[in-house]
Amino acid sequence: VSTQSTWGLLTIMSYMLTPSILLLKEGTDESQGKPQMISNINACQVLVDMVKTTLGPRGMDKLMHCGGSVTITNDGATVINLLEVIHPATKMLVDIAKAQDNEMGDGTTSVVVLAGELLKEAKGFVEDGVHPQIIIKAYRDAQRESLARIKDVAMIIDEANRREILIKCAQTALSSKLVASYREFFAEIIVSAVEKLEGDLDKSMIGIKKVTGGSVTDSFLVDGVAFKKTFSYAGFEQQPKKFLNPKICLLSLELELKAEKENAEVRIEKPEDYQSIVDAEWTIIYEKLDLIVKSGAQVVLSKLPIGDLATQYFADRNIFCAGRVPEDDLKRTAKATGATIQVTVHGITPAVLGTCGEFEERQVGNDRYNLFIKCVKAKSATIILRGGAEQFIEEADRSLNDAIMIVRRAKKCRAIVAGGGAIEMELSRHLREYSRNILGKKQFIINGYAKALEVIPKCISANAGLDSTDIINKLRKAHAEGETNRWVGINFNAPSGVADNYKDFVWEPETLKLSIVNAATEAVCMVLSVDETVKNPKSEQSQQDERKKMAGGAKPSLGRPMRGKGGKQFSLITAFKSTHMTSCLLYTSPSPRDATLSRMPSSA
Repeated sequence: VSTQSTWGLLTIMSYMLTPSILLLKEGTDESQGKPQMISNINACQVLVDMVKTTLGPRGMDKLMHCGGSVTITNDGATVINLLEVIHPATKMLVDIAKAQDNEMGDGTTSVVVLAGELLKEAKGFVEDGVHPQIIIKAYRDAQRESLARIKDVAMIIDEANRREILIKCAQTALSSKLVASYREFFAEIIVSAVEKLEGDLDKSMIGIKKVTGGSVTDSFLVDGVAFKKTFSYAGFEQQPKKFLNPKICLLSLELELKAEKENAEVRIEKPEDYQSIVDAEWTIIYEKLDLIVKSGAQVVLSKLPIGDLATQYFADRNIFCAGRVPEDDLKRTAKATGATIQVTVHGITPAVLGTCGEFEERQVGNDRYNLFIKCVKAKSATIILRGGAEQFIEEADRSLNDAIMIVRRAKKCRAIVAGGGAIEMELSRHLREYSRNILGKKQFIINGYAKALEVIPKCISANAGLDSTDIINKLRKAHAEGETNRWVGINFNAPSGVADNYKDFVWEPETLKLSIVNAATEAVCMVLSVDETVKNPKSEQSQQDERKKMAGGAKPSLGRPMRGKGGKQFSLITAFKSTHMTSCLLYTSPSPRDATLSRMPSSA
């Protein structure tokens, strides 16, 4: 017995004497395993809860106050862009939302909400001990099956009714925006603008000019280009402001006398030498102006300044000129009129001059605009957007941008599906039937994916004040009755709250739904594949220093929130893990007089 005790004591002593291996720098925070996965999911849920109330035609608006600017919007991409999210897992959702906005122009809120619900379903499986790779594999199978189903049920656009279908798609995109009451008015304008574009449908060829004042219905489409009057010199008012079928010359060079550079040195032997230098400068500028006049151009635009001498010179010869024209407006003018931008006045021929049916400088609100209209070969368009409040016009601009992107995609993809949650409910029903042929754990996970798809109609109905449970039950019953009801979705005009959205022209491009399913699933799989997070103390310290610098040295308090003005009213989302609980930390208002630190439980 004494021998065994001795060996046991020696074993313990040898274990205690074994030197510990220090791999990471002292102070490095390392979190791993199941608690870290759950912490990442909880952090993503905080972002989802912030944006999901904006989903649908009757979604709520968010008032974002940042510095001295105020933004009122229900656009998910705008809300996410204004938030300064720093949690690494949550930033994945931010990245897919931005990618969705850049690629499709719409569906950003749907992507974030669907990804959050998929993570919520996966959280239960993780807590039950299911390996994340099994969840990821099942989700990818469900994704592949969903994409195939969308392509199977999508309706091909009839070429004869293409314009009508594009208008309905634009109306659907605008139905959840601030300008929903004017969706029929704006849908016509948007489709007409997109139809002006070339084969590649370059969105930059559609300009949106915001003019404060007047009614929304005072907005109009210019079949060509319109831009605000640029800075002008004396003599500008003497120039003609209206032409019929004018010849248009576009330049990218200065037409003014340049001042000498600082510390310039000119050595002369007599005053006549200096006079010859001045005369040479005037000769050069007059030669340029004479060549432009001889080309027959009646409207001269330049990206660079046109000085007072050239302005008066053109005015004396009944020629309109404008300098410092923005580059994008100059390029759109070239597309609309057929002109070619010249970098020299030598060799200006009729082939490089453009034309339009009518040029006019018109008063729009409190501003004057140069309009090139009735362009026969127009490959560009401009929307003049009117409205009362500045915030309303800004939100209307974002709404029109989303609708333009949707119409472009609908024109390219040539297939549509019904909106209002109809396609999501059809995918949910299809995946439930598909899972019955799957054995093992994957069956439950695919069922979870199917249940997560129902979050879209659930949020749409809840945001409208309807009973989401009752609406979901009606939709499940309708879709279970057969293929004839596959387009049944939420319709606020129907007495029961549900109707055939395809017959009611609630249409969306097929590529939009394909992109939403792809982006949401990819983001979820990426979050689930992370089982460890390592925070470098040096980078953490630099982040804290940056926060102190932003807050002016103020330290957030765990006690009563401090109220005050200034600083950003929203921004940071981070997460932490302790030995007893996993929770999310929402850190808002890093400002000198407004700092709040609130702890939220893991159930958030």
